Amino acid sequence: MSAPRLSVDRERCIGAGMCAMTAPELFDQDADDGLVLLLHADPAADRLTAARMAAGVCPSGAITLNEPESP
Repeated sequence: MSAPRLSVDRERCIGAGMCAMTAPELFDQDADDGLVLLLHADPAADRLTAARMAAGVCPSGAITLNEPESP
C-alpha cells in the first residue's frame, strides 16, 4: 500500500497563506511571491489531519492530498 502524498499547484495558488497557518510543519510561503512551498510531500501519520485541513481550507484548491484507498 502506498503512503499518502501531498502535492501543490503553484500556478493555482493565490498566496492566501491558509496552508502555512493551518499546517506550518508541512507548508510555508515563498518570501518573494507569497506562493505555497511544500515542505514535506510525504506527511507522517501524525500530520495527516493537518494535511487534510490545509487542503480543505485552501481557497484556490492548490493543495491535493492523495490518500490510498483502504483495503
